Order: sequence, then structure tokens, then C-alpha cells
Amino acid sequence: MPSSSCPGRTSRRNLLQQGAAIGAIAALGPPFAAPAFAQADELAAYKSARINWRQAEGEAITVAVIPASYFLNLISLQPQFEALTGVKLRFEQVPPGQIRQKAMLDLSSRTATYATHAADPMYYPLYVANKWVEPLDKYLGDATLTDPAWFKHDDIIKAWRDADSVDGKLYGMPYDGEVTVQVYRKDLYDAKGLKPATTYDELLANAKALNNPTERVNGLALRGFAGAGQNMYIYPSILRGFGGSWMQGGKVVVNSAEAVKALQWYVDALSAYAPAAVRNWNWPDIADAFSQGTVATYIDAHSSAAVITNPEKSKVVGKVGYARWPKGPAGKGVTSIWNWGFPVNAALSEKQKKATWLFITWAASAETQARTSYRFAGPAKRSGVNRMAIWRSPEFAAAMQGAGHNFIPAALESLEFDTDVDWRPRVPQWPAIGEAMATAIQSALVGQKKPKEALDEAQARIDQILKS
Repeated sequence: MPSSSCPGRTSRRNLLQQGAAIGAIAALGPPFAAPAFAQADELAAYKSARINWRQAEGEAITVAVIPASYFLNLISLQPQFEALTGVKLRFEQVPPGQIRQKAMLDLSSRTATYATHAADPMYYPLYVANKWVEPLDKYLGDATLTDPAWFKHDDIIKAWRDADSVDGKLYGMPYDGEVTVQVYRKDLYDAKGLKPATTYDELLANAKALNNPTERVNGLALRGFAGAGQNMYIYPSILRGFGGSWMQGGKVVVNSAEAVKALQWYVDALSAYAPAAVRNWNWPDIADAFSQGTVATYIDAHSSAAVITNPEKSKVVGKVGYARWPKGPAGKGVTSIWNWGFPVNAALSEKQKKATWLFITWAASAETQARTSYRFAGPAKRSGVNRMAIWRSPEFAAAMQGAGHNFIPAALESLEFDTDVDWRPRVPQWPAIGEAMATAIQSALVGQKKPKEALDEAQARIDQILKS
């Protein structure tokens, strides 16, 4: 998953590698741990909140995150949190492919190794069904822990809050997120008088007009790599655009007529206009190809702007435009609803829970969001901030101005109008269902099976998963 943002940065792949090294150092503890100090004026904005930030003083908590720039920015502020609260904070950086498994092991065994972790929104139904995490309304409604006038919970992007909720209750606080947008070569489009697509048909027409393999330019690229967060990051939007639904009569159904049409469209689009290797590409591969000028259009996370506008590596800086997901035959354009959120581990002691909540509100606050984004001193200024007020601020716009034409409007409009909390099947069995669907999708994309055959086989596997 899912996924950071602005021109002038290194690619996320490099940042992940850098983060892994930093994580290895952080895990060693003193003398490598960050010193817990901060200037008094650095804390003034937090101290204006009408709560006692030091009510959990003396506690120590560990937070698991992935080694990505948007969390590295947060880690750099660790001394400020420790000085503010008196809580000792330890970050453990875990690669994206492992953090879900490590978090599930910790939660299910109730060892409380991690007070909180960067959680995949699709895992909350599983967490809640097993009572591994706590509803956050008890903390939001406690005046000793939350100053609502200062925290302004409603300013956090509603789509991300909805994604981190189960049965109307919030279980994870969004920290960083993304939205899926159409990314295109504005210079190529302008040269041929094309406009960014508003429908699937227009998307394919644009791809056809710009597809020129002899000149090493492919018209379109979409993730094809098998994975619950890879091809199953793209397919759900296509399915919903065809009017497909994951649930029928309370049951997960993946082989409906709409689903078969959606997968056939996916297969045909990549076969006609994408590089042959795209069936095994993840998002960094697509962004790299686009940045080298070999792809005219792709649809993926808005945060990939970090790669395609990096002047040290990209050949298309100043030539990029953004637009919303086009609408499918059902008249819907549906973006991803991805974010990294922080839950509270139910196995913690009461004082540890308070310490964890103080960390969560500190990280999710408008002040910390600004300090890790447009006010961050380094080049990696976060684009996945959780606050609508920041998205609409002139400071954020100035920080993102190098990303390309229509970057912020495309992302904002997508967040406000194209999100769908049922983008993927929100059931406790998601981990197994997501993998079953990813395997089926790739088998169709590489031509091993016809879409209906692939989805029928996936349905049979999913029926068994649900029975067990």
C-alpha cells in the first residue's frame, strides 16, 4: 500500500533503504537514540492545548512504522514529544511487507510489544473482531486527554477516518494517506490537443493516441504485480467503476458479471497500451518509467509525484499534469481510500494507553502535521497530510508547487468526491481474501486464465476461507 511527496526528493525506494539503516541504528538504543530535549518555544503550540501532557510521565512506549520519509520526518521530532510528555518513545522501523504480520502476532499474543503501529485500514475489521484494539471515542471524549478545540478531530480527512472505522466507531487515527489520481504527460497531451480523461473510454482513446512503442512511449500503465496492495490496489477502483460490489446478501462475491467485465477491461487495457513488463510492475517501476519518458499516462497514488518530479533523476519535470480517476460505465470514478493510522493496543496498561494516546494526538495534530510537511527543514516534505486545513493552505500549496499542473486540486477533489469506504471488502478475512484476489487478477493479466475462469477459482477459494 500502500505510500510522500514533493519535487526535489529522492525516490521512495531510496528513502526506504535509508530508513532501514536508520531503523537499525535506532534499535540499538543509547548512545544512538535521539536525545530527549527541545527548546521551550518549540513546545508552546502544544502546551496551548488544555490537557496535562505529562500525565503519563515515566512511561516508555514502542511504535512500529515503515521506513518511509513521512515517518522519518516524524521520528526527527521525537525529542520534542519526549520533552513535552516525559514519555520515552522508541520507534521500530519494519518494512511494509512485514509490519502487518509483526503487528498481528503482537496483538494476537497480547504481548503489547507495540503500543501502536502504522496500521493498514483493511486490517481493522480483523482487529476489532478479536478486540485487539480499542475504540478511540473513549479518548476523544475524555476532556483530560483531548482538548477538542485544539485537536480539531473533524478537520482530519473524513474518508480516511471512515476507512479506519468499523460500525461507525473510529479505531485508528489517520497520520498519513494518499489518493489515487491520473498522472499524465501534459506536454504530449497538449501537442495532440488531448484532455485528461473523464471516462474509461477517454482514457483508452488517449492511450491509443499516444501509444508509440517504436519510439519507446507506451500510452498507459497500471500496477500489475500480484499483491493485496498491488494489483488489488488498482482493480477495486475499476470494479466499482463498472458498478460492481463486493458484497451480495452479506456474502463476499468476486465473480459477478460486473467483476468479469472489470477484469477483462484491465487485461485489455494493459495488453493494448502498456509495456509488456507492467504485469510484474509495482508503483515504483511505473513511476520510474514515467519519469524516463516511456509512459504517457498512469493512475496511482498522488505521492508518486516525489519520484517523477525529482530533478536529479526525472526527464519529465515541468511536463506533468494530474486529474481524477475517470468514470467507468456505471458513471462512478472511485479512488483508493488508503492511509496509515495509529490504533491503541488493547493489551496495554491504563497508563500506557494514556501515553499512547498522547503520542497519537501529538502525531496527528495540525501542528505536527505542519512540522513534518511544509515546515519540515529537509527536502522530503510530506504530501499525505491528514488535515483539510493544511491541504487548503497557501503554505502547503507553495511547498507542492513543483509537483505539477493541478496536483492539489486533483487530489482534493478525489478525496472529497471519489472516495468509497467499500472500495475493498471490509471483512475480518481480508488478508486471505486480498491474496486470493491478487493471484486471480495476475493469472488473468499474464494470460494464464480468462477473467471469468480466474474469478470463479478465486470465488471457490474465498468461499473456503469464509467457511473456515
